[in-house]
Amino acid sequence: MTMDRREAILAAARATAQAHGYAGLNFRDLAAEVGIKSASIHYYFPSKADLGSAVAKRYWEDSRERLERLWTETQDPAACLAQYPALFRRALENDNRMCLCGFMAAEHDDLPKQVQAEVRTFADVQVTWLAKVLRAANPRLETPAVEQRARAIFAAVGGAQVVARSRADIAVYDDIIAGYRASGLLPTSS
Repeated sequence: MTMDRREAILAAARATAQAHGYAGLNFRDLAAEVGIKSASIHYYFPSKADLGSAVAKRYWEDSRERLERLWTETQDPAACLAQYPALFRRALENDNRMCLCGFMAAEHDDLPKQVQAEVRTFADVQVTWLAKVLRAANPRLETPAVEQRARAIFAAVGGAQVVARSRADIAVYDDIIAGYRASGLLPTSS
């Protein structure tokens, strides 16, 4: 029961943070959603910073797992790069939510240091995976060029999500991603 309650709190906090960012995390609202007293959340997460850090850490861990599963299932760099934007599209499909760490990155100056660290780790996981896939696609590319392109892809896909969310229109996201494909930033779908 204890782990179930902790997981329920994390799930509710994730959904809230994807819709409202770190600033939107409120123990009273989360407790009501989970069906417990707000003081009970403190048993699992003594502070908002502890909760925010745990949510962001779980988010990047889950993301890393999805990325590795994508690579393991295909072993095809072009297919992986073509499917990458779909991972960010899912958040928009879920009530126009954002990538949790992308949302929190926009709040960087207002985040506790421990949450900032987890948000940076999310970006590092994304860029490292993209660089690995880009190297597999073209082993002759030099490391600085690979890392630069990986950061560009990560930033571009995250930016497309921000623009689409601001319009509450997933078709905007799809159109921007199509533009990235047409420009060569992303490969066309396999």
